[in-house]
Amino acid sequence: MSETQDSAKTFHLNISPHGYPPYLIVGGDAPSGILWDVMTTIVPRLGYELIPKKIPRKRVDNMLLDGYIDGTLRATEWTDNPEDYLFTQAVVYVEEVLFFEQDSELDFSQPADLFGHTIVAHLGYQYPVLAPYFEQEEIKRFNVSSDKDLFRYLLLGDRFDAALADRLVGQWILRNEGLTHQFRTSTKNISEYGYRLMLRKDWTDFAQAFNRELSAMRENGELDAILANYR
Repeated sequence: MSETQDSAKTFHLNISPHGYPPYLIVGGDAPSGILWDVMTTIVPRLGYELIPKKIPRKRVDNMLLDGYIDGTLRATEWTDNPEDYLFTQAVVYVEEVLFFEQDSELDFSQPADLFGHTIVAHLGYQYPVLAPYFEQEEIKRFNVSSDKDLFRYLLLGDRFDAALADRLVGQWILRNEGLTHQFRTSTKNISEYGYRLMLRKDWTDFAQAFNRELSAMRENGELDAILANYR
């Protein structure tokens, strides 16, 4: 590690102002969530104090490069110019799946399965696998502004046929709303991305040590125990 890293012994992590439950949960007395719990396990083992910073999304990349923060949690695929940064191994995998009501006969294994149906999706989110079919209106898309609304609208009646959401995000919402047994997920996912720790390129030693600790957590069951708390 660099001399600056060694002397500071602090790691400033962006957790974003609104979080992303259950990966990052903010707004309580202290941050929580899957990724926060992993970070609070690993970072102290590497000899650093973990300090959360709430940075607006559009400012995160520049503030990371400028040294105001030391890391953020991100998928490579969600990053402009990912070659400018260093990414660890995936902590967890983000899976976009379709949620159906339990009594629905629909499932998803290919886009044609959804032709003629209306999907509730998050406003502003991109779904490359389905995008051409949304544009051609072979699959209709209804946009909502919050993750909770994905399921509220789906329960309104016959107008909507499925909700498109991250698997763990959806499971988290349904558990907290008492709706777990009213929905099931598609057999196949729409996409899968690795949620990683994103660092500056001079943090190579830290990234390698982080990866070793993460692998150990996978092998000894610590990671599974954290995931189980949020399913």
